Amino acid sequence: MIWKILPKLAILFCLLTLFSGCYSFKGASLSPELKTIQISNIRMETAGGPANLSLDVNERLKEYFQRNTSLKLTTQAPDLLLEGTIVGYELSPQAPTSDDKAGLNRLTLRIQFRLSNRLDENKNFDQEFSFYQDFPQNQTLNQVEKTLIPKLVDQIILDLFNKIAGDW
Repeated sequence: MIWKILPKLAILFCLLTLFSGCYSFKGASLSPELKTIQISNIRMETAGGPANLSLDVNERLKEYFQRNTSLKLTTQAPDLLLEGTIVGYELSPQAPTSDDKAGLNRLTLRIQFRLSNRLDENKNFDQEFSFYQDFPQNQTLNQVEKTLIPKLVDQIILDLFNKIAGDW
């Protein structure tokens, strides 16, 4: 029995190996000349949100860049200087129901980032990044904040990293 499917598996394996080289991901790569990054403390310029939100964003940013790049954190003459400001932390109703209540609530986090690239000023930017998560109307913000905020922050950091390192 196994001898009948073995040739088919071998052909499938050869095809997969052959075609795996046809697609290459072109994207996240930093210039090898970049050695250091400074991530300034994130400022909170909006009402609402947990008191430690800016600290949480700052620590997650540092951790992400340390884990996913060879850049070293520095505070003196960095190749990349990243500054951020939390400009929005908003709760809004979504999906109205027949009795004029929201079926869902949406938590949106907006962060303005400014990147200064000392080695290539063409890569500088000042841009807002945002992400949202919906949650059921029968849950309060206090009940879901601890699970939603990490998702929002992680997605914004991923989008930011793709902007910095992506060749889109």
